[in-house]
Amino acid sequence: MCGRYALTVEPAVLSALLALRDLAEFDPRWNLAPSQSAPVVTRDDAREGRALRSMRWGLVPSWSKDSKIGYRTINARSETAATKPAFRSAYRKRRCLVPASWFYEWRKEGKEKTPFRIQRTDGAPLVMAGLFESWRGSATEALRTTFTILTTAANEDMEGLHDRMPCLLDREDHDRWLDVEHDDMDAVAALLRPAPAGTLEHHRVSQRVGNVRNEGPELLTPDTLF
Repeated sequence: MCGRYALTVEPAVLSALLALRDLAEFDPRWNLAPSQSAPVVTRDDAREGRALRSMRWGLVPSWSKDSKIGYRTINARSETAATKPAFRSAYRKRRCLVPASWFYEWRKEGKEKTPFRIQRTDGAPLVMAGLFESWRGSATEALRTTFTILTTAANEDMEGLHDRMPCLLDREDHDRWLDVEHDDMDAVAALLRPAPAGTLEHHRVSQRVGNVRNEGPELLTPDTLF
């Protein structure tokens, strides 16, 4: 499961990591939530490179009658995405990279749920495997491009937090994931594995992260410190 994340890395750093043709432009976000817009990386075949695009989180299939399905499709299980009607077309034809500084999960402690941020132990940005779709809308809704984040079984680093985690892609796998011209789907599926143990660490954060209206670095400070 990945239902909230952040992207605070410097644009120049992200541009270099993801080999973007142009310098990335985006505002730092500390509390990205479903239905909000976020930076996503796709192939830019016209310019022979990669482009950063803004998309809405929550994939809406092209055949959907309305956009409400997007609230249920913020994540796609990697084990079934290739066959599920909502994701199978995008899985073959529209794959993307979703950059993040960290993601959040909640652990139940007594009667309360305590939020944690999960990040790489080396401090590098996360690159999550994603899928995207363009939806032409209804008579009352405009064209929009939406995305989902693929998940897999949690690794040892996630023990006690959740049984699922985003599919994290190593730098050498970015090209293969984005390359939809070749149809070796076994090779594609092999990329969607749990991260090796020791890749991630987690830190307690403020309960304020639970409210999507809250933003800023103060969300990283546990409430117990005040």
